[in-house]
Amino acid sequence: MNIATARIEPTTSPQRVALENACLCARTAADHKGHDIVVLDMTGITPLYDFFVLANGTSRRQVHTLAEEIDAAMHAQGERRLTIEGYEASKWVVQDYGDVMVHVFDPATRSYYGLEDLWADAPRVDWDRY
Repeated sequence: MNIATARIEPTTSPQRVALENACLCARTAADHKGHDIVVLDMTGITPLYDFFVLANGTSRRQVHTLAEEIDAAMHAQGERRLTIEGYEASKWVVQDYGDVMVHVFDPATRSYYGLEDLWADAPRVDWDRY
């Protein structure tokens, strides 16, 4: 007797989860008055991360708040921040969530480093849709 087995596919792929997490980070930044929010799809560009989230805060305090609120939102989804850099200086805070890298800048620092120009070939994600 031959018994067929069904293979159950996961309903969400890791890349889809990363996209949803990146969009959650962008929405959280928007909800806390972040500016110039961009999500870059890095999947075809680098094997290190699937998405970059870029956002501006208008003051040191707001940069801190954006970083903290984004981390709280990701934590609520069961995601753990692997590293954080720049929190003390608060001109550019980088949070690493594995497949998603979140950059929160003050406007002058973002302009100086120009990540959108550096990664100009990365498609932009319409994060409001997700």
